[in-house]
Amino acid sequence: MEIRRILAANIVKLRRAKGLSQEVLGWEARVSRRYMARIEGGQTSTGIDVIGRLAAVLEVEPAELLRAPPRRGRGR
Repeated sequence: MEIRRILAANIVKLRRAKGLSQEVLGWEARVSRRYMARIEGGQTSTGIDVIGRLAAVLEVEPAELLRAPPRRGRGR
């Protein structure tokens, strides 16, 4: 899975779990809503500083945003 897609999926999952809109997450992380939409859509790469700010708002370690989902084994 491409790293931008992994980042996007993790941000969306965590943002929704916290009940935040893209706009609120972007505001708190100092990222525009438009840029936030591009990140979540996997349409752009972003810098480590932005990843750090997003992780802080989402209350996770930055590495959590880049962690690939577990691979599924056969028969599952």
